[in-house]
Amino acid sequence: MNSAAENAGTVRRLAHADCGSLTPRVLSAIALAPVPIAAIWFGSPWLPLLTALAGALMAWEWGRLCRRGRFGATGAVLVGVVLASIATAALATLGLAIGLALLGAGIVFWSARGRPDLHPEWTAFGTLWVTLPCICLLWLARDGPNARATLLWVLAVVWATDIGAYVFGGPQLAPRWSPRKTWAGLGGGAACAALTGWTTAVWLGISPALPLVLLSAGLAIVEQFGDLAESLAKRRFGVKDSSGLIPGHGGLLDRLDGLLAVIPVVALLTLIAGRSVVTWQ
Repeated sequence: MNSAAENAGTVRRLAHADCGSLTPRVLSAIALAPVPIAAIWFGSPWLPLLTALAGALMAWEWGRLCRRGRFGATGAVLVGVVLASIATAALATLGLAIGLALLGAGIVFWSARGRPDLHPEWTAFGTLWVTLPCICLLWLARDGPNARATLLWVLAVVWATDIGAYVFGGPQLAPRWSPRKTWAGLGGGAACAALTGWTTAVWLGISPALPLVLLSAGLAIVEQFGDLAESLAKRRFGVKDSSGLIPGHGGLLDRLDGLLAVIPVVALLTLIAGRSVVTWQ
């Protein structure tokens, strides 16, 4: 009984905190959303430049996260590897960029080895966690006339999932990882993503719309687990946010954690199918 009462009290406190943080979250989203939309719409060089900036900031946040707010030489190596891999993705091939990212993760691990305070495994994992989605995004941007529609759809699915998950409360999904995630939120996020998939199919004239609707709902689940993965990392290092860059959201990693999980999945499905996923029928 005490445990149930404590859990109910935790949910009420989190709901009150969420209401208080809603305004800055909405204002931050309104201010930031046009930037990636414009970069996707106008393409190169704006999208690669924005990707490089976002990648560098996320690498900086991850380097600080693994050292509980401190940033040292290993963090600088991490940022350098991320930027070099993104530049390779923009100028060369996908395979070369992925190979450089894997090599870079090894270099980061080597630079942190023997220093338990640097957490070499976590720092090296962060290299790939940040770099691979950036590489995949730039690869998807090369997909001819479908590139713009694919990337805008991905953004819409992620944002719709966040909205749906934020609105619905109820039993916690994974309390040891994140006390804010709920089963109802997972379902609400998937429903909002499915609606986004249907809207996208109508917009693009895709018939039947069911494949894109189901894929969008599935990606909502991927997005939620990407969010949970970063929450697990923050709990591991005892921090609330990856940084304080974005009012109401914390850091860029806090804002993009779900997107970091979704983009590689979309890229893998595109690679397997040999065409953009928004054209599936």
